Amino acid sequence: MSQEQRYPILRSKVDTTSDTYQANREENLASLGEVVEAQVVANGGGGPKYVDRHLARGRVLPRQRIEMMLDRDSFFLEIAPLAGHGMKGEASGSSVVGGVGLVSGVECCVVASEATVKGGAITPISMLKSGRLAEICEQNRLVGLSLIESAGADLPNQDKIFVPGGAGFRHLTRRSEHKIPTICLVFGSSTAGGAYLPGMSDYVVMVKEQAQVYLAGPPLVKMATGEEAGHEELGGAEMHSSISGVSDYLAEDELDAIRLGREIVAHLEWKKHASPRSRPVEAPLYDQEELLGIASADVRVPFDQREVVARIVDGSRFSEFKPLYGKTMLCGWAHIHGFPVGIIANNGTIFSDSANKGAQFIQLCNSSDIPLVFLQNTTGFMVGKNYEQEGIIKNGAKMINAVSNSTVPAITIMTGSSYGAGNYAMSGRAYCPRFLFTWPNHRIAVMGGKQLAGVLDIIQRDAAAKKGIEVDEKMLEVAKMMTEKQIEDQSTALYATARVWDDGIIDPRDTRTVLAISLSVAYNAPVEGTTSWGVFRH
Repeated sequence: MSQEQRYPILRSKVDTTSDTYQANREENLASLGEVVEAQVVANGGGGPKYVDRHLARGRVLPRQRIEMMLDRDSFFLEIAPLAGHGMKGEASGSSVVGGVGLVSGVECCVVASEATVKGGAITPISMLKSGRLAEICEQNRLVGLSLIESAGADLPNQDKIFVPGGAGFRHLTRRSEHKIPTICLVFGSSTAGGAYLPGMSDYVVMVKEQAQVYLAGPPLVKMATGEEAGHEELGGAEMHSSISGVSDYLAEDELDAIRLGREIVAHLEWKKHASPRSRPVEAPLYDQEELLGIASADVRVPFDQREVVARIVDGSRFSEFKPLYGKTMLCGWAHIHGFPVGIIANNGTIFSDSANKGAQFIQLCNSSDIPLVFLQNTTGFMVGKNYEQEGIIKNGAKMINAVSNSTVPAITIMTGSSYGAGNYAMSGRAYCPRFLFTWPNHRIAVMGGKQLAGVLDIIQRDAAAKKGIEVDEKMLEVAKMMTEKQIEDQSTALYATARVWDDGIIDPRDTRTVLAISLSVAYNAPVEGTTSWGVFRH
């Protein structure tokens, strides 16, 4: 049976000449412009002063280290590139750069200290970002490459870092136990708690006359023991390579360290633990450029996710599941760059039938070991007397149960709004999708700003009535306006990505490519579904 017979072609109904399409395109391009501006700042590290100081010391910049580590023409799927953006005390991008790319033909997670930002010191946000990168390594069985030059913990924030930060070392050693190696290349300082990073890695390379790894530097040693010792004899690369054994390889310079890192990856003889049945890759029939006009810049305005699917899947072919039932939940099978996927997309508010349909579809994909792609754009579950009596809670719980216990890889793309428990049912961050990216029009909150402000208004009026006092209408109106603005400011894509609620904001036109890379990465680990679920309330 041919693929065309098995997967019908989606027919697009998009009018690229309409005012709505043109307005969406212009506003989405403007939002992308803001993201690009923020990215330029993040790519600049600590700014010209600290970049120049770093270069004057004969060092290579962190992003250049990553570029040299990767294979020529390799992709680099950067994770949380705007972490910390706009946050007090944090630099845009934080003090870590990391993502997934090819090293010696192997998909690896490459992480570099951003030494031009606070000397590469770990801040609360960079700790979150590092933790997320470690999670990606563990979930997808990726070889880890750590390019270290860090001043250790950001001491003024030690109370936010010290206790939770210890989990990083635990996860590193657990990966080693699971035969997921970490290769640590030390380009500069890695002191105090940071010394345990190379100490707990599977392979360690240190750069001659640059790397310094010790639990306590000369001043602290003198204060603690009275002993006088220099940096090199305490923790220099040559000492660790010839005496202590902390270092496995002594690199002559940074380029040599990168060569050694690539050589180590090459001799791992790394292999993926799963592979899909080989299929021909077909380009979509419709232009991905059109996604900018399809995605609603105003998330209150719905759009048909079939139009998105038609532009990201192979040949625009899609086998829809239960097309006449639960119409606000679009489910079906397709391929992306040859990888089989089950797609779950919101076409509006989630009703009971939509939730039941979604839960069943997740079970079916698990029974066939097919990865899931969630396209989120929902205001959440439907509320009201009739819907409560119909069992929206128990039916919504079925879908959340299915998402929670599903074991096939899940990848989530936020294409619009993500409000309330709809975020949970559609595999939001708390449900551990392998990757989660957002479009620039994305909005995330418990509910929309107007709705939340309205709810608080009703509560305050009811409270006043119970006390028998009059409402100050002017003060109440000001409070509503302030609340609405606060929620709107705190629900933007840039606000969310700064706090590592996602893995980054992507250009909608790159969605197919990002999904293909994410799926390829996921296949480094076994792709196995489950038939084990929690109790479904009927």
